[in-house]
Order: sequence, then C-alpha cells, then structure tokens
Amino acid sequence: MVKRALLAVALLVLGAVAGLALHVATADGDTVFSWKRPDNLGVKEGRLAPPKATPNCVSSQAAPSDAEHYFAPIPFKGAAAEAMAAARKAVEGMQGARVIRHEGGYLYAEFRTQIMRFVDDVEFLFDESAGLLHVRSASRLGRRDFGVNRARVEAIRARIEGRPS
Repeated sequence: MVKRALLAVALLVLGAVAGLALHVATADGDTVFSWKRPDNLGVKEGRLAPPKATPNCVSSQAAPSDAEHYFAPIPFKGAAAEAMAAARKAVEGMQGARVIRHEGGYLYAEFRTQIMRFVDDVEFLFDESAGLLHVRSASRLGRRDFGVNRARVEAIRARIEGRPS
C-alpha cells in the first residue's frame, strides 16, 4: 500500500515536471514566469526605487552599510548621452537583454533567463553633476538569485570601463 502511494506521488510529480517542461518549450518567448512589470520602476525624486527587502536585488543607491544590497555606482566622465550610450551598448551585448525604455539619463532593460524565462529588471540613472552612473538590478520573482544580479552589474561595469567581463 505504501509503495503504491509513493509511486502515485512520484508519477504526479513527474507529470507536473513534464507538463512544465512542455509549457516552457512551447510557450512564446515572453509568457513564462514574466509576470507584470513592477510599478515602482523609473525615477522618482531623482532616485531609482529602493532595493527590495529580499537578497535578490542590488542598488548603487542603497546605503553603503547595506552590504547585501549595495553596489558602488559606476564612475563616468562625460555627458548623460555618452553615459547612457555606454550603458545601452553594454546591456545590448549581454545574453537575454532587451532595452525597454531609454530617455535622457535613464535606461531600463529586462533580462530573461534562457530556459525558465525568469525576468530581472535593470535600471540606470546618470547623475551628471557627480559623474556617476547609478544601477539597480532586481529579480521579479523569488527571494534568492544566487548572486546573479550582482554578477550582472559587475559585468556591465566591466563592459562600460572597457575591461573583460
């Protein structure tokens, strides 16, 4: 009796996994785990949204004492147009990236994972007077990202600075 119950549970789990795999394989590119865009994106009072409470978000506008979320802004000498062109070029050269909005000193892009199509939102804001490019990268779903957002912004920093990522 116990063996049959375990077999039934195992078959249910296997069926669910197979169904999800089939859905992922046949779904249009943006339909799996994309959910809707967060409504807190963009610039408000000269700042990007604060980091999420979860560890799957990094921001150069977080408090430097917040080691989990803080990421140093990217120094950039030049005008806003040059900074944003460099950020856009860096983003567009990365796998899974799509620029959604680019206006003046602000750029917003989405990054999708290749298999499961999870979405991360990445924003840039250039502070021309300080010569700093601020970055915020956050996963839309879940709690942990295993350092993906931090690694992504480090790779973007390297591309903007002309270093190998």
